[in-house]
Amino acid sequence: MDRRKEIILAATRSFSMFGYKATTMDQVAKIAKVGKGTIYTFFSNKEELFQEIVRSTIREMRSEAEAVIDPEEPFRLKAHQALMKMLEFREQHALLGKLIEEEKEIRTQAVQEMLLEVEDEIVGFIAGKLKMAIERGEVRPCDPKLVAYMLFKSYLAFVIEWPETRGEPLKEETIANLFNETLFRGLLA
Repeated sequence: MDRRKEIILAATRSFSMFGYKATTMDQVAKIAKVGKGTIYTFFSNKEELFQEIVRSTIREMRSEAEAVIDPEEPFRLKAHQALMKMLEFREQHALLGKLIEEEKEIRTQAVQEMLLEVEDEIVGFIAGKLKMAIERGEVRPCDPKLVAYMLFKSYLAFVIEWPETRGEPLKEETIANLFNETLFRGLLA
């Protein structure tokens, strides 16, 4: 494995365990078993290294969402499959979990910016699928970005926040039916 990859893996482990704020370049160097100067040959600072890791994680999340989408299915099923997969990825991925925790507790600006980038990627992904559904005449004309944002935030509320505040998760079938009978019904052409 090359040094750059070793550094990225070590930094990912450190950010996942300690968060952004508590991770130091010394820690990353120690975990990667390289000198700190070696890190600076690839990354100018901790923020640049962090951005590279989060953007790589975003690409992985997007790839997993694409993999669950059946192109033959109607938009409402594609959107549901993609949103559920991305939210599952977001909650199960150790790095993103730690960053969400850090953002809630410490509100580190670099973490807030990266989590906003993750959110923008999810919204952009859904907006792209929505735009294609509009072009196919499957969905009524609307502002894809605003509708995608509404779908993301609504799914987030029922998939993540509901169990946190109500103590019991909703079944995926319940969530799918709720959205089919409300938001998706209103979108269909």
